[in-house]
Amino acid sequence: MRRVVITGQGAVTPLGNTAQEFWEGLKAGKNGIAPITHFDASETGVTVAAEVKDFDPTLYMEKKQTKRMDAFSIYGIAAAKQALADSGLVLGENVDPHRTGVIVSSGIGGMTTIQEQVIKMKERGPKRVAPFFVPMSIGNMAAGNISIEIGAKGVCSCVVTACASATNAIGDAFRSIKHGYQDVIFAGGAEATICEIGISGFAALTALTTAEDPNRASIPFDKERGGFVMGEGAGVVVLEELEHAKARGANILAEVVGYGANSDAYHMTSPTPDGSGAGRCMLLAMEEAGISPEQVDYINAHGTGTPTNDGAETTAIKYALGEEVAKTVAISSSKSMTGHLLGAAGAIEAMACVGALRENFVPPTINYQVADEACDLDYVPNVGRERQVDYALTNSLGFGGHNAVLCLKKWAGE
Repeated sequence: MRRVVITGQGAVTPLGNTAQEFWEGLKAGKNGIAPITHFDASETGVTVAAEVKDFDPTLYMEKKQTKRMDAFSIYGIAAAKQALADSGLVLGENVDPHRTGVIVSSGIGGMTTIQEQVIKMKERGPKRVAPFFVPMSIGNMAAGNISIEIGAKGVCSCVVTACASATNAIGDAFRSIKHGYQDVIFAGGAEATICEIGISGFAALTALTTAEDPNRASIPFDKERGGFVMGEGAGVVVLEELEHAKARGANILAEVVGYGANSDAYHMTSPTPDGSGAGRCMLLAMEEAGISPEQVDYINAHGTGTPTNDGAETTAIKYALGEEVAKTVAISSSKSMTGHLLGAAGAIEAMACVGALRENFVPPTINYQVADEACDLDYVPNVGRERQVDYALTNSLGFGGHNAVLCLKKWAGE
């Protein structure tokens, strides 16, 4: 079996519009949540979100292209082009484009475009629907557009597993390279659902917080948590076969060593109360990595801030690691700072693990105030900390019972 490493990263996030800005924001405990500006949300009952800020798409494409793409595709292309530049890859020179793929997911796709065009059809008739409506809205088009933009001619797909999408995308890319089907894959996720129907839909499900204070809105593992905060953006990592990366002198950031994927087979939106679904998924990732629970130093939790998720995920971590070991592991939720990027969440959270592995620093769970007896582990409250991190897990749990976990290892030059 071939080994798989990460050699490039790109990101557009509520904390910053590059991978480095995102990581620096995480380390500093920066809050990317603020009042919604994309539209008038006064009638939705939800007032805050984690929006992308000061983003200039013309840094990555011509202005006329932006008119033919939904924001999720634009964010995805920006993140992928950043990752390409970071990796030092030149398709056709130091990598075969036919063995270079793209697996970039979106949980929902072009929701804003769908909303706008349905309204236009209703108000002005079906003949006024935009010619690019379909290619702007379908969820695979971030992957498709990235492939076109960078010239990757290998596998091109989009895993749709709700909030687990990007983690499944990276996991599937890992397996594809490990088993010899590709040499390089751009993997991750992109999402842009901060619009009327996106906020209203999740609010109707009572999944979103109604808190108005940005500092008490996304509060994973806090007893006063009341729902998640919608985020948006994209994250893309370059996965590469180890010997291929070495041969071209690539800067290796971390190694992907394990992947778990399974289903709760329990409920559309609620996880299994005993933690066995997500817990077993973590065990699968550790098993492929060949490590014991005692070797896990950091877990980037799914940590949405919903009443149901955080208690169940705590139970799942104990299921996977054992009660005593679980208490020794540093756990944090990036969503306390970024909100929930849905199908893109797993990508930026894998990047948070890369940062932790490279710098031996665990980012915090910010705005944590009130302890919950059902969430009794070390969630690195409020301030990040220095800690030796050799192995990290990142959890993603999606509506429909989808569980996905990656295990990443520090790259020490071996």
